[in-house]
Amino acid sequence: MSLNLRRAVIFAALAIVLTFVYALVGTGLSQLAFKSQADGSITPSGSTLIGQNWSSPQWFHGRPDDAGPYAADPKKNVPGGDNPLEANGVAGESGATNLGPRSSVLLDNTRELVQYWHRLGVNPTPDLVTTSGSGYDPDITPQDAIVQIPMVSRATHIAPSALRRLVTQETHGEQFGFLGSSYIVVLELNEALAKLR
Repeated sequence: MSLNLRRAVIFAALAIVLTFVYALVGTGLSQLAFKSQADGSITPSGSTLIGQNWSSPQWFHGRPDDAGPYAADPKKNVPGGDNPLEANGVAGESGATNLGPRSSVLLDNTRELVQYWHRLGVNPTPDLVTTSGSGYDPDITPQDAIVQIPMVSRATHIAPSALRRLVTQETHGEQFGFLGSSYIVVLELNEALAKLR
Protein backbone atom coordinates (compact mmCIF):
# COMPACT_ATOMS: atom_id res chain seq x y z
CA MET A 1 0.00 0.00 0.00
CA SER A 2 2.71 2.50 0.95
CA LEU A 3 4.64 1.54 -2.19
CA ASN A 4 1.62 2.40 -4.39
CA LEU A 5 1.06 5.64 -2.51
CA ARG A 6 4.71 6.63 -2.92
CA ARG A 7 4.61 5.84 -6.64
CA ALA A 8 1.42 7.91 -7.05
CA VAL A 9 2.93 10.92 -5.26
CA ILE A 10 6.16 10.69 -7.31
CA PHE A 11 4.19 10.35 -10.56
CA ALA A 12 1.95 13.32 -9.67
CA ALA A 13 4.98 15.49 -8.77
CA LEU A 14 6.73 14.48 -12.01
CA ALA A 15 3.61 15.28 -14.06
CA ILE A 16 3.35 18.73 -12.44
CA VAL A 17 7.03 19.49 -13.08
CA LEU A 18 6.81 18.34 -16.71
CA THR A 19 3.69 20.46 -17.27
CA PHE A 20 5.48 23.60 -16.07
CA VAL A 21 8.66 22.74 -18.01
CA TYR A 22 6.59 22.22 -21.18
CA ALA A 23 4.87 25.58 -20.72
CA LEU A 24 8.14 27.43 -20.06
CA VAL A 25 9.92 25.81 -23.02
CA GLY A 26 6.97 26.64 -25.29
CA THR A 27 6.93 30.25 -24.10
CA GLY A 28 10.69 30.56 -24.52
CA LEU A 29 10.66 29.14 -28.05
CA SER A 30 7.77 31.36 -29.08
CA GLN A 31 9.60 34.42 -27.71
CA LEU A 32 12.68 33.48 -29.72
CA ALA A 33 10.98 32.59 -32.99
CA PHE A 34 7.80 34.72 -32.99
CA LYS A 35 8.39 37.59 -30.54
CA SER A 36 5.85 40.07 -31.92
CA GLN A 37 3.09 37.44 -32.08
CA ALA A 38 3.95 36.00 -28.65
CA ASP A 39 3.87 39.43 -27.00
CA GLY A 40 0.37 40.07 -28.33
CA SER A 41 -1.09 43.04 -30.14
CA ILE A 42 -1.82 45.37 -27.22
CA THR A 43 0.26 48.54 -27.16
CA PRO A 44 -0.13 51.60 -24.91
CA SER A 45 -2.24 53.16 -27.71
CA GLY A 46 -4.43 50.15 -28.48
CA SER A 47 -4.30 46.93 -30.50
CA THR A 48 -2.82 46.29 -33.92
CA LEU A 49 -5.20 43.37 -34.47
CA ILE A 50 -8.52 44.90 -33.39
CA GLY A 51 -10.00 48.06 -34.87
CA GLN A 52 -10.49 51.03 -32.56
CA ASN A 53 -12.70 54.07 -32.46
CA TRP A 54 -10.95 56.97 -34.18
CA SER A 55 -13.77 59.50 -34.25
CA SER A 56 -11.76 62.74 -34.28
CA PRO A 57 -10.87 64.27 -37.67
CA GLN A 58 -7.32 64.63 -36.31
CA TRP A 59 -6.80 60.90 -36.88
CA PHE A 60 -7.18 58.47 -39.73
CA HIS A 61 -10.29 56.35 -39.25
CA GLY A 62 -10.68 52.63 -39.74
CA ARG A 63 -13.55 50.61 -41.11
CA PRO A 64 -16.91 50.84 -39.36
CA ASP A 65 -17.57 48.66 -36.36
CA ASP A 66 -19.85 48.94 -33.38
CA ALA A 67 -17.42 51.16 -31.47
CA GLY A 68 -17.53 54.12 -33.86
CA PRO A 69 -19.75 57.19 -34.00
CA TYR A 70 -22.16 55.22 -36.16
CA ALA A 71 -22.61 52.53 -33.52
CA ALA A 72 -25.84 50.94 -32.44
CA ASP A 73 -27.60 52.67 -29.56
CA PRO A 74 -30.53 50.68 -28.15
CA LYS A 75 -31.57 53.62 -25.91
CA LYS A 76 -32.14 55.79 -28.98
CA ASN A 77 -33.47 52.86 -31.06
CA VAL A 78 -30.51 53.18 -33.47
CA PRO A 79 -29.75 49.75 -34.97
CA GLY A 80 -26.16 50.52 -36.02
CA GLY A 81 -24.17 48.64 -38.60
CA ASP A 82 -22.87 45.11 -38.41
CA ASN A 83 -22.53 44.89 -34.65
CA PRO A 84 -19.94 42.16 -34.00
CA LEU A 85 -21.30 41.69 -30.49
CA GLU A 86 -24.86 41.12 -31.67
CA ALA A 87 -25.37 38.70 -34.54
CA ASN A 88 -28.76 38.76 -36.26
CA GLY A 89 -30.43 40.34 -33.24
CA VAL A 90 -29.01 37.81 -30.78
CA ALA A 91 -26.74 39.45 -28.22
CA GLY A 92 -23.57 37.76 -27.08
CA GLU A 93 -22.50 36.20 -30.36
CA SER A 94 -19.37 37.43 -32.07
CA GLY A 95 -19.75 37.84 -35.80
CA ALA A 96 -21.24 40.10 -38.42
CA THR A 97 -25.02 40.46 -38.72
CA ASN A 98 -24.87 39.32 -42.34
CA LEU A 99 -27.30 41.97 -43.51
CA GLY A 100 -27.99 41.22 -47.15
CA PRO A 101 -27.96 43.64 -50.10
CA ARG A 102 -31.76 44.00 -49.91
CA SER A 103 -31.73 44.84 -46.20
CA SER A 104 -33.28 48.24 -45.51
CA VAL A 105 -31.26 48.43 -42.27
CA LEU A 106 -28.00 47.94 -44.18
CA LEU A 107 -29.05 50.52 -46.78
CA ASP A 108 -30.01 53.06 -44.09
CA ASN A 109 -26.78 52.45 -42.17
CA THR A 110 -24.68 52.83 -45.32
CA ARG A 111 -26.43 56.10 -46.23
CA GLU A 112 -25.86 57.35 -42.69
CA LEU A 113 -22.18 56.45 -42.93
CA VAL A 114 -21.81 58.23 -46.27
CA GLN A 115 -23.40 61.35 -44.72
CA TYR A 116 -21.10 61.03 -41.71
CA TRP A 117 -18.04 61.00 -44.00
CA HIS A 118 -19.37 63.88 -46.10
CA ARG A 119 -19.79 65.97 -42.92
CA LEU A 120 -16.07 65.35 -42.31
CA GLY A 121 -15.26 66.44 -45.87
CA VAL A 122 -14.36 62.96 -47.12
CA ASN A 123 -15.69 61.19 -50.20
CA PRO A 124 -15.60 57.66 -48.70
CA THR A 125 -14.41 54.50 -50.39
CA PRO A 126 -16.65 51.41 -50.16
CA ASP A 127 -14.48 50.00 -47.35
CA LEU A 128 -15.08 53.07 -45.19
CA VAL A 129 -18.83 52.47 -45.20
CA THR A 130 -18.85 48.67 -44.87
CA THR A 131 -17.56 46.39 -42.14
CA SER A 132 -15.09 43.59 -42.61
CA GLY A 133 -16.21 39.99 -42.20
CA SER A 134 -15.33 40.01 -38.51
CA GLY A 135 -16.36 43.58 -37.78
CA TYR A 136 -13.04 44.06 -35.95
CA ASP A 137 -10.67 44.73 -38.86
CA PRO A 138 -7.86 47.17 -37.90
CA ASP A 139 -6.62 47.56 -41.47
CA ILE A 140 -7.56 49.90 -44.30
CA THR A 141 -6.34 50.12 -47.87
CA PRO A 142 -3.93 52.86 -48.92
CA GLN A 143 -6.82 54.40 -50.91
CA ASP A 144 -8.93 54.54 -47.72
CA ALA A 145 -6.15 56.55 -46.06
CA ILE A 146 -5.54 58.81 -49.07
CA VAL A 147 -9.18 59.98 -49.21
CA GLN A 148 -8.89 61.00 -45.54
CA ILE A 149 -5.77 63.15 -46.05
CA PRO A 150 -7.68 66.44 -46.60
CA MET A 151 -9.67 65.87 -43.40
CA VAL A 152 -6.58 65.10 -41.32
CA SER A 153 -4.63 67.94 -42.92
CA ARG A 154 -7.33 70.49 -42.04
CA ALA A 155 -7.55 69.25 -38.45
CA THR A 156 -3.79 68.97 -37.80
CA HIS A 157 -2.40 71.69 -40.12
CA ILE A 158 0.06 69.14 -41.53
CA ALA A 159 0.73 69.50 -45.24
CA PRO A 160 -1.06 66.93 -47.45
CA SER A 161 2.28 66.01 -49.06
CA ALA A 162 3.70 65.05 -45.63
CA LEU A 163 0.61 62.96 -44.92
CA ARG A 164 0.93 61.21 -48.31
CA ARG A 165 4.53 60.30 -47.47
CA LEU A 166 3.34 58.99 -44.10
CA VAL A 167 0.67 56.85 -45.76
CA THR A 168 3.28 55.47 -48.18
CA GLN A 169 5.70 54.70 -45.32
CA GLU A 170 3.02 52.87 -43.32
CA THR A 171 1.73 50.79 -46.25
CA HIS A 172 2.45 47.07 -45.94
CA GLY A 173 2.81 45.26 -49.26
CA GLU A 174 1.34 41.95 -50.31
CA GLN A 175 2.61 38.92 -48.43
CA PHE A 176 5.51 37.37 -50.36
CA GLY A 177 4.97 40.09 -52.95
CA PHE A 178 1.84 38.54 -54.46
CA LEU A 179 -0.59 37.27 -51.79
CA GLY A 180 -3.42 39.54 -50.72
CA SER A 181 -3.31 43.29 -51.20
CA SER A 182 -1.54 46.28 -49.69
CA TYR A 183 -2.86 47.42 -46.33
CA ILE A 184 -2.28 49.91 -43.53
CA VAL A 185 -2.75 49.19 -39.82
CA VAL A 186 -4.70 52.26 -38.66
CA LEU A 187 -3.18 52.20 -35.16
CA GLU A 188 0.37 52.23 -36.56
CA LEU A 189 -0.54 55.01 -39.01
CA ASN A 190 -1.98 57.15 -36.21
CA GLU A 191 1.01 56.45 -33.95
CA ALA A 192 3.29 57.65 -36.77
CA LEU A 193 1.00 60.67 -37.23
CA ALA A 194 1.35 61.52 -33.53
CA LYS A 195 5.16 61.46 -33.89
CA LEU A 196 4.92 63.65 -36.99
CA ARG A 197 3.13 66.33 -34.98
